[in-house]
Amino acid sequence: MSLSGPINDSNVGFGHLKWEKGFEEWNEIPRQLGNEQEAQVAATTSMASLSLPTSLTPPTDAQEADLTYSYDPTIMNRIQVQEEAIGSSPTRRDADSIQLESDCKLDRMVSAVTTILECIGENASREGLQKTPERYARAMLYFTKGYEEEIDSVVNGGIFHENHDGLVIVKNIRISSLCEHHLVPFTGTIHAGYVPDGRLLGLSKIARLAEIFSRRLQVQERLTNQIAAVIEQVIEPSGVGVIMEASHLCMVMRGVEKTTSTTVTSCMLGCMRSNAQLRDEFLTLVQSKTF
Repeated sequence: MSLSGPINDSNVGFGHLKWEKGFEEWNEIPRQLGNEQEAQVAATTSMASLSLPTSLTPPTDAQEADLTYSYDPTIMNRIQVQEEAIGSSPTRRDADSIQLESDCKLDRMVSAVTTILECIGENASREGLQKTPERYARAMLYFTKGYEEEIDSVVNGGIFHENHDGLVIVKNIRISSLCEHHLVPFTGTIHAGYVPDGRLLGLSKIARLAEIFSRRLQVQERLTNQIAAVIEQVIEPSGVGVIMEASHLCMVMRGVEKTTSTTVTSCMLGCMRSNAQLRDEFLTLVQSKTF
């Protein structure tokens, strides 16, 4: 069985070969085991070239099968790809695949940042920039870690059944995000409130849910809507209100360069949208200085 041609991100999963245009074709390597089963060697490739032996001598015992290949150490510091024996734990295989994909992703980002530095006229090899591509790549992965987080794991049982029917508001949640238009930061404050309908959400969970969506490429309007929508989804309250005020570096450092401007967005759902009196109460409490 052979694979050929580029595979895009939409159809690449764990256990598949992954490469970019211009890479040589790779073939899955069959090994004859005692019962004539075929084992597949799953490898995730990076921008580095990778040398494989032209033939493999099958181990005498399939349960001790352990194949190791080394990437070019100048690119990826000797990443090992191990194939467990047939019937081994799928959890271990998944963990190995995740680590390989993570290492490959980092390597591709480092290469891309190096290219950017060279294109703006910098010497990526000079002392001050030698580790900058890797630092930036790791920082970008942290700034966008919200893509890897799941709502259920963040909520993690933090829902409580109570008869409270008044407003619940968490104010002054500080967030940082990246503008998807220029990949520069915007920072600000979120005020989130809701009217319960038999269920309360742990107070820290509101801030954590805001963090999930802010750690992605965003526009402020969508971020505001997503935070309101996820609160509504998780606890199904009677109403939700979210207000956000932020300063965008794409306006401060470039373009109009208005250093003191801020942007305010809001999203009201349910009774917070339909009930003007309740909405006014929410806005008043958000603006009040209680401490």
